Amino acid sequence: MQLYFAKNRDYGKTTIVQAGKFKAECLKIMDQVHEKRQTVIITKHNKPIVKVVPIEEDKDEPLFGCMKGTIHIQGDIVQPIGEEWDACLYRT
Repeated sequence: MQLYFAKNRDYGKTTIVQAGKFKAECLKIMDQVHEKRQTVIITKHNKPIVKVVPIEEDKDEPLFGCMKGTIHIQGDIVQPIGEEWDACLYRT
């Protein structure tokens, strides 16, 4: 299926479509965005209003360990800081 829109501008992987054309061919355009991994910008009176982008596929990266190496500990995190903690005083 070839991506073709009359009176639309094509910028590589981004296509600009007028709102009226999008309304008439909405499902077809959404299918093409999904299949071709292409972004479509919808314009109204030559002003960009909406961007339709394909959803990124889930990566098979495990959730456990995904933040490894992003935290840096400075100082001692076990030793008391010397301030009284009054969290137990406010019960509702």
